[in-house]
Amino acid sequence: MASFISQQSIKVIGANGQLSLGKRFAGRQVLVEEQEPGVWLVRTATVVPDNERWLHEPRNAADLQSAMAWAQANPADDANLSATLEKMGA
Repeated sequence: MASFISQQSIKVIGANGQLSLGKRFAGRQVLVEEQEPGVWLVRTATVVPDNERWLHEPRNAADLQSAMAWAQANPADDANLSATLEKMGA
């Protein structure tokens, strides 16, 4: 795990209520937790949309990884297209 040196800085909340954390966090999603009045904990986060959450369940994630590994080991080609279509009854 990487070491981190704590840094403090003074920021001013703008008239529009916004606070800049710096360009290195630009575009990142964060969780903001108000622990008590005037005390906030800000953490970077990755948000998973509800309709994609099933992909992160352990069994589904393992099945997906297995399928991706199979797809990489078996690239698509049309060498046996006629035989495949015949099997499908097409």
